[in-house]
Amino acid sequence: MTLAGLAPDYIRAISPYQPGKPISELAREMGIAAHEIIKLASNENPLGMSPKARQAAAVALEDLSRYPDGNGFELKAALAQRYRVGHDAIVLGNGSNDVLEMAARAFLSRDCAAVYSQHAFAVYPLATRAAGAAGIEVPAREYGHDLEAMLSAITAHTRIVFVANPNNPTGTLARGEQLALFMERVREDVLVVLDEAYNEYLPLPLRYNSVAWLARFPNLVLTRTFSKAYGLAGLRVGFALAHPEVADLMNRVRQPFNVSSVALAAAQAALGDDAFVATSHEHNRRGLAQLVAGFERMGVSYIPSYGNFVTFHAGDAARVNARLLEQGIIVRPIANYGLPRHLRVTVGLETENQRFLEALAKALGGH
Repeated sequence: MTLAGLAPDYIRAISPYQPGKPISELAREMGIAAHEIIKLASNENPLGMSPKARQAAAVALEDLSRYPDGNGFELKAALAQRYRVGHDAIVLGNGSNDVLEMAARAFLSRDCAAVYSQHAFAVYPLATRAAGAAGIEVPAREYGHDLEAMLSAITAHTRIVFVANPNNPTGTLARGEQLALFMERVREDVLVVLDEAYNEYLPLPLRYNSVAWLARFPNLVLTRTFSKAYGLAGLRVGFALAHPEVADLMNRVRQPFNVSSVALAAAQAALGDDAFVATSHEHNRRGLAQLVAGFERMGVSYIPSYGNFVTFHAGDAARVNARLLEQGIIVRPIANYGLPRHLRVTVGLETENQRFLEALAKALGGH
């Protein structure tokens, strides 16, 4: 038996998460100067990070010989004030991925199951399988969550239901009233993890107060991130809000010092920079409109998105993606999400969006 054979079968069956192609990798492969490459593959904020966060991070750099605050007291205090919850209702993570995995480790085991949607975030099945649990994938409805079917998929073995809203990579949205009704119908002994990584990009009329639901539903966990609208993807910091008993269990499986001192300081400052988030929201609104207008001019079908990206139909997606790479444009192939004929593009700067659309026209035309 090889050493790999010593690992549990459910670990050997996992396909590793595939991140977006880095700029440096494409530069090496294609011989293109890095500054000429546009990366629109990872749903990053094209405006960068909040100036307040940058300043706070610079100050934190002066004390890197010390371990960070393992409990993240200052960031928790800021989150507690923003969302009007107790410190004991907050779990900090190395990105929201970390928090999602904590939920899986705390509540799943080999005799359990988790429910999630087709075309939903790849971390849900990864975290489920890593815990040895069974994953139940529910067919999507118009590329989004079929909440009624997900309710029907819950069995006696189900411990967690993962819901992404808006969903990545399709950008679809379940309305707040639909989610509230869903929560009312889920069994009390099933944890619902509501992943709201793109919450800050929602149009104001479509926003709903999911934090208020925590008082009604002890089985609800909300996860959010500083990687998107706050622009801190490189620092990896996210958080969960949950009933204190649930948060306590998640914190028991949390790695010590899982959020760096630089990330803690930057996230606390970013949380207070409402002006930057508002600017990011408005920039994203205009960028989405620019991309959609370009798709419609070219006759390219797309999935209406409520995030900071758009998934579009590319036909022979592998060929189109290769032609985009040749032009120095990185987007995201999503065949691993069950969408082999689609690509996902992140909203960039106005000039980046325009260059992408011009490159896409060439890629589709075969020139």
